[in-house]
Parts: sequence; structure tokens; C-alpha cells
Amino acid sequence: MDEDAVKDYVDHAQATIEAAPQMDEANTKAAVLRDFLDLLDWTIPDNTQLEYSVEAFGKTYKVDYALILDGTPVAFLEAKGVDTSLTDKHREQLEAYLKNEDVNLGILTNGKEYEFYRREVIETKVNVNTLGRTGLQSLPERVTTLRAFTKDAIQSNEWEKILNRIKELREARTTLEREKDDLATEVAELFSERVSGKITPQTESQAKEMIDRLIGDIENEINSDGDSPDRDGLEEPPQAIVEENGTDSNASYQITVFDGEKELAEFGASKQVDAFIEAVNYLMENHNLISKIEPLPYIPGKTRPIIHEETGFEGKQMKQPRKIAGGYYLEVNLSSGQKQRELKRLLQQYEFTIQFEGGW
Repeated sequence: MDEDAVKDYVDHAQATIEAAPQMDEANTKAAVLRDFLDLLDWTIPDNTQLEYSVEAFGKTYKVDYALILDGTPVAFLEAKGVDTSLTDKHREQLEAYLKNEDVNLGILTNGKEYEFYRREVIETKVNVNTLGRTGLQSLPERVTTLRAFTKDAIQSNEWEKILNRIKELREARTTLEREKDDLATEVAELFSERVSGKITPQTESQAKEMIDRLIGDIENEINSDGDSPDRDGLEEPPQAIVEENGTDSNASYQITVFDGEKELAEFGASKQVDAFIEAVNYLMENHNLISKIEPLPYIPGKTRPIIHEETGFEGKQMKQPRKIAGGYYLEVNLSSGQKQRELKRLLQQYEFTIQFEGGW
């Protein structure tokens, strides 16, 4: 599987959904999800069984698709219609199926949204953790996760290596984000002892920049072919489904910018991406952002530009470019965490601080 194959699926599925945006479950399965199974190299009836009987909540239910190897289910795909939003009840249902049937992998989807789950047994405790949530348009950025669900990866047990690596990287990223200041201070102290105390301020600042670059590199490896998607692509850190209540899709996203204790600006939008764009436009129009980040393109990581005069640079294309003030382009295909991190980086140019509230 490669990104091009995923893009082909996305293009076809998107066109199908746009033509029939209220498809029920039966039509979604036939018109969209059968192709999704083909993408993962699972075929009906060779190794995919429809309406597979499972036990849950003291009753017998039918999971929509059971992916079978050597007569045993190795993954479940629970499908809903395009006309149905995914809910916690659906997640709890899939969790029960995976736990009761000792199946390690699960997918929940309505054709527009895709959620990936893993059952793990640690000592005697059984957990079902979310590997990620993504929208249809952002599936090409989830190639690594998708690869773990392919027939070949499960048959060869490569799926476990793939997902364990992603888990390790996410844990490392979380530690770096949480302990960034302490780590930078330790690096500065080491240089002070070994080199000179006079360079401590510069060392600490550059150590923070190095940690930010490392976080970006980790994100790139997690996603293989690009950065994480934005909330339109719903990537979440791993946690148990029973704790995964999610954020109301109608929640507003608030951003407040401060200069010391003085509030400079406040933005709010029903969509995360719109609040992100508003904040960047504010810096462009009121604080001459481009002069702070030149020369363009602005690439805080090692791959795609985040802000540029064009939508690409040296073969690296923005995934979701949006035109902003001054005719520049802003990459918005970023996770919630990445949006917050990028805004903080930009505000560091002015020593401003930022506060995120609402659905963030």
C-alpha cells in the first residue's frame, strides 16, 4: 500500500458520498466500504465474513465485517451509514466485540470518519485503545496506521511492530512536549559545566529549538508520508475507549493572545481550522509576521512548508493550503496539538503568550 493508492480510494469515496450524502448503512457498505476493504487487501468471501456473530453485553450481535485468517477473526470492521455520526455507544460496542472475541484490531467507520483501535492485554488487564481518528480526506496521512491493518501485515505479524513503534514515538513526543523546558535547562547546565557559563542563555534557547525540531521529526515518522491531520482529520493520542468521550463537534474553539498580562486579541470559531487561520492572519496583519519568519518558506520541521508564497517547495507540497493575508499560503493539515504548537512557535517571535479554550 502507498499514499497514491489511498488517494485514489479517497477520491472515489468522496465523489460517491457527495453524490449521495445521506447514504444509509447498506449503501455505504456497497458503494464505499467494500473498496476500503480492497485497499487493505481483504476480499469477500475469501478472507472477509459478513455479519459475523459475536457476544457482547450478554447478547449475540453481528459485526459487519470480520477479517479472517486460518479460520479465526483477526480484526473487526464495524460500519455505519454516511447518514450516521459515530458515537460513544458505537465505540463501546466495538470495544466489547474486541474484548469478548479476543480480537486485537478494530475499525469503526461511516465512510466519512475512520477510527482505528487496538486490544492489548497488560498483565491481567484488557484495554482497547484508540490508535487514531481521521477524516476521509486525511486518510493519505494515515498510511502507516492503515498498513498495520492490511492482510499481509497481520499475516506476518508486522502489524504489531508497526503499532508498537507508533506507540513508542507518541510516548517520546509527549515526554518531549511535557518536559521541554526542564530538558533545555539540563542541556544548558551541561554546556555551562563543560564549555562556559557565558553561553547558557543561547544554549537553552537553541536546545528548545532542537527539541521542537525533534518533535516535528517524530511526528513525520509517525505519519510516514506527512504530518498529522487537523481536527478535520481527528488524530488523537492513545487512550482507552471507555475514557474516550471526545469533543462535541459543535464546540467552539477559542484563542486568546497576551502580551504579558495584557490581552491583545481573541478569536473564536466553530471549526478549529478557522480559529487557527484567524490567529495567523492577526499576526500577519497586525504584527508583520513575515518579517519575523523570513526567508520563506517557513518550515519549522524538515518536510512541508507551513507558510509560503506558494503551495509547495522543492517537491514538498502542502496537504491543505489555505490562502491568508498578503496572498500567502498556510498549511492547515495539522493535528490539534500541531496547530497549538505552531502558533506558540510563531508567538515566540514576539514573546507573546497564547491560551487555548473550548474544543481544543
